Amino acid sequence: MEFAEGVPCWVDAMLPDVEGGKRFYGELFGWTFDEGAGAEYGHYVQANLGGEPVAALAPKPDGRMPTAWTVHLATPDAAALAGRIRDAGGQLITGPVEVGPFGTMALAADPEGAVFGLWQAGTHQGFGRQREPGSFCWTELYARSKDTVDPFYEGVFGYGGQDLDSLGEDFRTWSPAGAEPGPETAIGGRALLGGRFPAEMPPHFLNYFLVPDCDAAVATALRLGGRVRDEPENTPYGRFSVLVDNQGAGFAVLQEPDQG
Repeated sequence: MEFAEGVPCWVDAMLPDVEGGKRFYGELFGWTFDEGAGAEYGHYVQANLGGEPVAALAPKPDGRMPTAWTVHLATPDAAALAGRIRDAGGQLITGPVEVGPFGTMALAADPEGAVFGLWQAGTHQGFGRQREPGSFCWTELYARSKDTVDPFYEGVFGYGGQDLDSLGEDFRTWSPAGAEPGPETAIGGRALLGGRFPAEMPPHFLNYFLVPDCDAAVATALRLGGRVRDEPENTPYGRFSVLVDNQGAGFAVLQEPDQG
């Protein structure tokens, strides 16, 4: 599966305890895991669903790094994209660096500091499954200033934006360059960190995983030691909840509207 530039193609979580993460996400999403890569690849553990890659877990090499899920955006040329990110006021945290035959990765931050990854595929294209239960389906940037981040992402990636009024808040979807902006082509969105969010919450990406039953997924996450950040609620796009796993990494689960 090939991904157009700027389209989410992979997610991974940096965790203090990968074995604990395997137990949590294995039960929550039905993932199985490979034996993990060696030290030269950071002991990276791939998660599979139905034999296809859907995500990865990795041990934090430095305790000061956040425990978090990171979305990786596809690119045919990580070096060129890194240059555009810097020119537009973003920064490169890591890379670009080659990851053996698998591809080239980089870690970047937008002008507000929200972190995202870049992935130039080699033998590892990215998701083998997505937008089905137990796999990634959506990403959202939570930002402070739309006047800062909208021109950044739309300039760097060529996204086409469309503002949605149906959610009762300032929300914008992004579609890949060359695609007609709209719900059918959207690959992610931008929300604003308004008054309902703690003042200390930094700008960040929130990654969504599809589940057959939102409330059941929340109950499972709680039983496994996770917690609820946003209680389940209904939207025109489905029922969702924002969760935090048993180690502190935040993510969301979404139940499609025709499944409940």
